[in-house]
Amino acid sequence: MRPTESNEARILLGPGPSMVAPRVMDAMRRPILGYLDPDLFVVLFEIQVGLRHLFCTENEITLALPGTGMSGAECALANLIEPGDRVLVMSSGFFGERLVEIARRCGAEVHPVRSRWGRPVEAEAIEAVLKQHPDWKLIAMVHAETSTGVHQPIEPIAELARRYEALLVVDAVTSLGGMPVEVDGWGIDICFGAGQKCIGTPPGLAPITVSPRAWEVIQKRRAPCQSWYLDLRLLWDYWSETHIYHHTTPVSLMYALRAALEMIEQEGLPARHERHRHQAERLWNGLQELGLELVV
Repeated sequence: MRPTESNEARILLGPGPSMVAPRVMDAMRRPILGYLDPDLFVVLFEIQVGLRHLFCTENEITLALPGTGMSGAECALANLIEPGDRVLVMSSGFFGERLVEIARRCGAEVHPVRSRWGRPVEAEAIEAVLKQHPDWKLIAMVHAETSTGVHQPIEPIAELARRYEALLVVDAVTSLGGMPVEVDGWGIDICFGAGQKCIGTPPGLAPITVSPRAWEVIQKRRAPCQSWYLDLRLLWDYWSETHIYHHTTPVSLMYALRAALEMIEQEGLPARHERHRHQAERLWNGLQELGLELVV
């Protein structure tokens, strides 16, 4: 077959995948390892250490799922939700609506709270809905909505989740690695991201971290998770010291993620966040100088 793709270098200006550093690409050239090779377990351990640093957490259950950001969303909700659970989903754009759809497919009684696209959901609107019903299983939200650029503050929502004894699930696909995500400090129960955004790897991995409170809920499920592939109990059996085989590990992507996490640690999270903020402000100012109106 005649190749149709071009080998010319591209500057990627979309929301993702983002540009990948040569060091990360070079890491993928390392030899392939078997999924039960002790050397691979060293790589996975180092990834866990790096992800805990990135998520700002001490959660033991921290790993990288196979798949992009949507595998993280599906994993988080499918492992927590059982049919009939009452769930509140915040939506300020396209990916908030995806959380609504996934929760419904998991059998939840879903209560969407929507804002006008371009605006965050107000905490007052969330509490008004929470007051209407008892026994909320969880609140799900998008930290940085890719479709509009809206930044949804987490701390006020986390406070409501604690007050109403609900778990908090945060989609940090766009924000993780580019702006502060304080899993332990803010009280997030499950947080997931994606390698191809601000972390800087090729698409294919979704980092996720699970609080002890959420893990206890998962352990006490009445029925197994509806997704075998994304069942966190089975996944953790592989990532933990027992190393029970679950699926074939995407080894080359794990090399890439380890290299990207090393670069993040070397740069430092505060410096990295400031760099992204500075670049964002330059873009916003430049667009406005061209006469374009920002959505947010």
